[in-house]
Amino acid sequence: MLAALTLTDTEARTREDIFTAPSLWTPQRRVFGGQVAAQAVLAAMRTVDADRFIHSMHGYFLRPGDDEQPITFSVDRIHDGRSFSTRRTQAYQNGQPILSMIASFQDVDPGLEHQTTMPAGIPDPDELPSAREILGPIDHPVAQYWAHSRPFDLRHVEDPIYFAPGPEAVAHQAVWFRTTAPLPDDENLHRAALAYASDYTILEPILRRHGATWATPGLKMASLDHAMWWHRFARVDDWLLYVQESPTAQGGRGLSQGRIFTRDGMLVASVAQEGMVRIPEA
Repeated sequence: MLAALTLTDTEARTREDIFTAPSLWTPQRRVFGGQVAAQAVLAAMRTVDADRFIHSMHGYFLRPGDDEQPITFSVDRIHDGRSFSTRRTQAYQNGQPILSMIASFQDVDPGLEHQTTMPAGIPDPDELPSAREILGPIDHPVAQYWAHSRPFDLRHVEDPIYFAPGPEAVAHQAVWFRTTAPLPDDENLHRAALAYASDYTILEPILRRHGATWATPGLKMASLDHAMWWHRFARVDDWLLYVQESPTAQGGRGLSQGRIFTRDGMLVASVAQEGMVRIPEA
């Protein structure tokens, strides 16, 4: 995890700051979208005053990334106002953009305060099986990667849809997650790690609604765009609840929305993602 979220300064151009970061191996040999989004967020953070914190990002996944190559990030310092700063980050491999993101930062200001309530009756994460427990015995490279190599412990509240559809065709689910190892006391690192985790499972409500699984023959899925809003700070090495739903799917695309809560019910972030979801004869 920390290896992926380590950036190296390389050079400066007229209006852009340049960074590089490694890619983590995946069985599909494509860079995980959450990884490149988190790195893009970190790159933008490096160019903003320390008293301003990211509160939103909007990104487009343009091309699949190659996990055998590092990624170059260019950050354009678009604007610095009295309270807000805006940055545009482009991620490149082989001179081609693979992600384009714009992010906004704000200093700490007083203001109105309210939030939606975390769903009631959610089982404690300690009562639920981990992906390692479910997938560890499965002799398949993807199952072994999800069980042992991902930097997050994921625990589905409903039955996971790795191999079998859920008992009901519903377009919602909830997942507990936290990093598998403690993170340093760097608030920006935790915010970037939250962006990393936000790409996990977010499209699963679309599959769940249609009785599909990750093992459905011919399934093709890819993240198209990703939006995220950070509301309040929380450590990502403590358990967080990711409540997800899909309001619509059509034309080979599906939209999912998510809210992330701390264990005691504080709303930390909101997420929206549209993805390509194609199932043969669907």
